[in-house]
Amino acid sequence: MKVKNITLRRQFLIRIVSALFIIALCSGAIQIYLMKEQIIRQTNQEAEVLARDVLRTVEQTELATQSIEHQIDLKLISYAKHIATLLQGRPAEQITQEELLKIRDDLGLAGITIFQEAKSKDDIVGVVATEKEEIGFSFKKFGYYEVGKMLLSGGKPFIPGATFSDKNVLVLPIAQSGSHKTEPAFFKYAYYHAPNTDYIINPYIEANEVYHYTEVVGPNKTINKLMKENDVLLEIAVLHPKVFANPSLEKQLYPPLKKIEAGSFRLQTGKDRDFLTKRDMKKVSYIDKIDGKKVYKMFLPLGDDRVIYLALDYGKMSAPLYRHSIILIVSGLVSLLILFLLTARFFHHIYENIRKIQRQIKLLEEGNLTAKSEVNDGSELENLSESTNRMVDKLNQLVTDIQEQAAHTQRLSVLLEAVASQSVEKMYELSTEATMKSREQLYEITEFFDEMIAALQPYKQDENIGNVIERVEVMRKMANEQTAATTEMTIALSDLLQSLHEQARELSEISNLLLDYMAKFKLS
Repeated sequence: MKVKNITLRRQFLIRIVSALFIIALCSGAIQIYLMKEQIIRQTNQEAEVLARDVLRTVEQTELATQSIEHQIDLKLISYAKHIATLLQGRPAEQITQEELLKIRDDLGLAGITIFQEAKSKDDIVGVVATEKEEIGFSFKKFGYYEVGKMLLSGGKPFIPGATFSDKNVLVLPIAQSGSHKTEPAFFKYAYYHAPNTDYIINPYIEANEVYHYTEVVGPNKTINKLMKENDVLLEIAVLHPKVFANPSLEKQLYPPLKKIEAGSFRLQTGKDRDFLTKRDMKKVSYIDKIDGKKVYKMFLPLGDDRVIYLALDYGKMSAPLYRHSIILIVSGLVSLLILFLLTARFFHHIYENIRKIQRQIKLLEEGNLTAKSEVNDGSELENLSESTNRMVDKLNQLVTDIQEQAAHTQRLSVLLEAVASQSVEKMYELSTEATMKSREQLYEITEFFDEMIAALQPYKQDENIGNVIERVEVMRKMANEQTAATTEMTIALSDLLQSLHEQARELSEISNLLLDYMAKFKLS
């Protein structure tokens, strides 16, 4: 099967386009991969910066809150001891509400409650209080009966999250009141057992100021500020994973826990909840799809009990990088196109020079020994063109010389043929004449020898005569041989001249044929 010829230009274009296409494809794939990595890396960095801002605010707020609470703790403890001094160790039955109200107003407290062990010996309840809601408040109901017994026994109680704990003293963190059912109220509670008494003094102050302080300067303010300043930020929250794992913790009074300590967590999914309920939590980030929108989420653990959560608009964050990458890809494609045009132009110049040499060789193939090519690009093709031109000049000269020699040979062969033809005719006449003459002489000699032998035959008995007859026979034989040799030599010479004539004719024909071939070449 004959393979279809493909021009060098077409082969070059096919290969260069294929190579550039592969380069563009690989370059685009690599850029897309690097772009995605860059987007993830930049998103991580931005999310970590935001998380650090929230973390710093949380730490500062906690430090300020702890400092404020510590001052309140010391103040409440001093108030509790002062109340014990005012009560002078009297039993709880002798303490009246009016007395507690006066002490409350004098000290500027929110309220005072006296707790005493119930007659059933299985609970500690409020027996006297400035607020009627506090009467009957049960330690046991909220799981703190053992803590109350520890206080009454003069021990050092322990409650997770307590801001101060010592013998006979316990101060709880700011928490929502368990006895105020109508509307949420936040108080700071202290519990003090005066030695040699059977009750617990519980002074408390309203801590809405502290609560509002944490709301004003705490994480929520920072979160709101970040949300306003950063349009890619969808939501931030400080979460309590333990509450997600055990929702009942949100209902306990101490320590006060909420699933969402600050911020919002509206975009939560099952995947988020699965992560928050894990025991061993590490920094995690992933892309979630919510309502057809890509959301980048990051969870950054703060110790063992809290997690900073961030949700960012992945589309908005990646858009600038996508635009930048598209610009790079388009620039790369334009560069490849320019490279292709420059390469194609350069190859076109080379290809045209090759075509010049190709046309020259085609003319040489057709017998035109005057064909020349002009390539002036200073490259190897120019050297090839010059070499080919020199070869053409030499071929032209060689064929011209051969043509001249062929013409000369043709003239000589014609002359030789004419001379040989004349010589053959002359030799034929001479050989015929010589043969006839030698035969006539042989006939005369033979006749003479026959007569001599016939004359001597009667005397052949004579020894001398017999010898003469024998010699005559020998001479006759020699004469026959000499005549035959002369005839053969004449015939051979005639044949030689005939052969020379034929060869001269053949040489003339060859010369004519060679001249015909030479006539096909175009010479200068």
